[in-house]
Amino acid sequence: MTTPSERLAALGIQLPPVAAPVAAYIPATRVGDQVWTSGQIPTREGTLVETGLVGRDVSPEVAADLARTAALNALAAAADVAGGVDAIKRVVKVVVYVASDPAFVAQATVANGASTLLRDVFSSGHVRSAVGVAVLPLNAPVEVEIVVEV
Repeated sequence: MTTPSERLAALGIQLPPVAAPVAAYIPATRVGDQVWTSGQIPTREGTLVETGLVGRDVSPEVAADLARTAALNALAAAADVAGGVDAIKRVVKVVVYVASDPAFVAQATVANGASTLLRDVFSSGHVRSAVGVAVLPLNAPVEVEIVVEV
């Protein structure tokens, strides 16, 4: 049986450094046998990758990739608190917020970018919510938060 770190390596993925908070919160906290993350936006090396509303400024395909990036950031935050990615047994819940043009209704498709990555890393499913919102911090198109079991 392979470990999450081995599956990440097989996918050619390295976890990014934990993103520095942009406000008054911490990236993740442990409660019993779970780690809860704050919402993570799609940043790479401290820079927001894209801005705008999905369905107007950002295509659903790009938004799904951004959800994947945000999920990696959330996983990095969870792993940091858990003692490494291999200390995480499974992803319990994923919430994906999608800053949506009012006519955009495919939030679940965007959220699949995060869910597919996490399923591939942990070889299991999770419960999920995909929520359309008017705007997100820093005009990010997506934000992802996760709850994991350790």
